[in-house]
Amino acid sequence: MKIMKFGGTSVGNPDRMKALISLINDGEKKIVVLSAMAGTTNSLVEIADLLHAGDASAATERNNILRSKYHQVVDELFATGNFKKSGHDLIDSHFEYIRNFTSGSFTKLQEKSILAQGELLSTSLFHLLLHERNIKAVLLPALSFMRIDKDGEPDSFYIEENIERELKNYQSENIIITQGFICRNAHGEIDNLKRGGSDFTASLIGAAINASEIQIWTDINGFHNNDPRFVENTKVIRELSFDEAAELAYFGAKILHPSSVNPAREKNIPVRLKNTMEPDDQGTLITSSSILQDYKAVAAKDGISVLRIRSDRMLMAYGFLRKVFEIFEAYRTPIDMITTSEVAVSITIDNSDFIKQIAKDLKELGTVEVEENQTIVCVVGDFRTEKTGSAPEIFEALNTIPLKMISYGGSPNSLSLLIDSSNKKEALRLLSKHLFN
Repeated sequence: MKIMKFGGTSVGNPDRMKALISLINDGEKKIVVLSAMAGTTNSLVEIADLLHAGDASAATERNNILRSKYHQVVDELFATGNFKKSGHDLIDSHFEYIRNFTSGSFTKLQEKSILAQGELLSTSLFHLLLHERNIKAVLLPALSFMRIDKDGEPDSFYIEENIERELKNYQSENIIITQGFICRNAHGEIDNLKRGGSDFTASLIGAAINASEIQIWTDINGFHNNDPRFVENTKVIRELSFDEAAELAYFGAKILHPSSVNPAREKNIPVRLKNTMEPDDQGTLITSSSILQDYKAVAAKDGISVLRIRSDRMLMAYGFLRKVFEIFEAYRTPIDMITTSEVAVSITIDNSDFIKQIAKDLKELGTVEVEENQTIVCVVGDFRTEKTGSAPEIFEALNTIPLKMISYGGSPNSLSLLIDSSNKKEALRLLSKHLFN
């Protein structure tokens, strides 16, 4: 059985939703995972933010605007009067549910329930569309099998047991539709896998059922060797290893959610990235093996902050780095890059929510310097430690760009550099010119 995940742009309007039918209705058994229609989650976040601020009137107005857009979608999506009516009734029920939150207090858990409406709407509308076309399909609620634990991590054992139980009820069905992103938490309340989590959903389901392949369908032909938004003439990478794909996804390649590689890698299930606008293109295939190549791709991650800690107490001492890491652990803040010398350590983070508190605690260990608006540029390729002549073209390309940090040797698949965000576009273009042209 295949997993086919379609992102927000792939279901972004009625025509695109209709175009999915030929992709999924081929007689093969598959689970179809859908994101919310493009722009919906952002609008739902706005509604939730207004409710948090106590502005029920503005939240109601925003809710009505989004409701009207969906009524227009229904008019364009369905061809017959009966199904148009069913679609309009469906829209009204979901937005009336949201409107009920405008009275009384508003909590974080209620926000999660509002955000879930995007995926619930897209899957219900698509299921209804298939029904109108006389195509047999089952709508299987993700809330019946997808769960995270008390730490916010997927409960793989629960997911596997429950989706297996659910699928036994539909053994003769070829098309199973479900929602990406949404789940329940350890208390049974509606929650989610964070933004971009539909890729994660697809990979978790694929791992749970030992799928033959996990397909992630977007609006681009796969991983490119550089960011096509800033660099001309980029090329699609046809094959990547799980490790290479994870590096690119984590360090800025937007086509794939960073967490989504791990479940597939653990079960050795191939992941294929495809383009709904060009379905005949082979896309990018991600497997456990890959062809070694000096330089395969470049990705950039913005929103980085660097903290530099200098202390004479670090010299010839043990336990110093443990104390540093414990501070980041206390604020549940992951570290991206780290470099050290005898008396100094530099650390980058991409979550600055607690940066002031972290810097204050670090000052107990030494002097602290904080610099924001930084970018990590990651070059993926063959960086095995036994390989000679690694990376000369990288530093030649960037000899006019100030390099703040260099991380090399931690991974055989990548080399990472820290630069000012203002230099990102130029750095990507220079790397493309020197490494790929």
